[in-house]
Amino acid sequence: MMISTETIVPREAAIELSSQPVQPFGLLVEANGTGADLRELPASLLRQWTQKHGVVILRGFSALPKEEMVGYARTWGELLTWDFGEVLELVIHERPRNYLFTPGNVPLHWDGAFARVVPRFQFFQCRKAPRPGAGGETIFSHTPTVWRRATAAQREEWSKVVITYTTEKVAHYGGQVTVPLVSRHPDTGATTLRFAEELNDESVKLNPLFIEIAGIPAERREGFLQELRQALYDPRACYVHAWRDGDMLLADNHAQLHGRNAFQADSPRHLQRIHIL
Repeated sequence: MMISTETIVPREAAIELSSQPVQPFGLLVEANGTGADLRELPASLLRQWTQKHGVVILRGFSALPKEEMVGYARTWGELLTWDFGEVLELVIHERPRNYLFTPGNVPLHWDGAFARVVPRFQFFQCRKAPRPGAGGETIFSHTPTVWRRATAAQREEWSKVVITYTTEKVAHYGGQVTVPLVSRHPDTGATTLRFAEELNDESVKLNPLFIEIAGIPAERREGFLQELRQALYDPRACYVHAWRDGDMLLADNHAQLHGRNAFQADSPRHLQRIHIL
């Protein structure tokens, strides 16, 4: 698809924006000029863009201090509060107890699987991006696209699959949940996939996730997982975001799975993330 650029001046907003689609899905929105304030954009407009495009990348906006980031996110709706509060600081820990806080990769998953409610949106702010070429990109897999591209046989098999996920709660999440693979987006009605991968060779083996698959013969387990992963990581359904300092990003958590590429341990990487219900 051809990439086009247009200038958008929302009637409600006082700032001028340029936007262009990113491939294979997503929208890059850049503020023309410097020091634009994200809070001048109506939350209703950004919500509409996020549900339409799956991912919205915002550049050229002034960084929001932590408390102001929370205040802005509340204009979208109720926030999910964790043990640490509303803002997760995604950085390497000196003595990590969970793989999220290491430079290893993070396999695909959806946020809130073990929470009281699954958040609708993720709001990220990049305080410090990895060095170019150092890795640490965030991967988004658009599962309605994966479902549309699946064969009839895959759809039939996937519709029968129910997966039990188990992990020890040593970070902010944990426990055991059982979830059908095929689900439905609560707002758009699109068919989606809810799946979390186990740790792999590029992961740091801390606080692993275990899965039990029901609905298919035991001898189909490895073949099923291989086909599903191949579909989820297909470049036609997968957007890989290389962070820049100051990037803000909004993502539809019900439509997508997400993960992270491993990165060099001596490279900086500091993201902040809020869950919006």
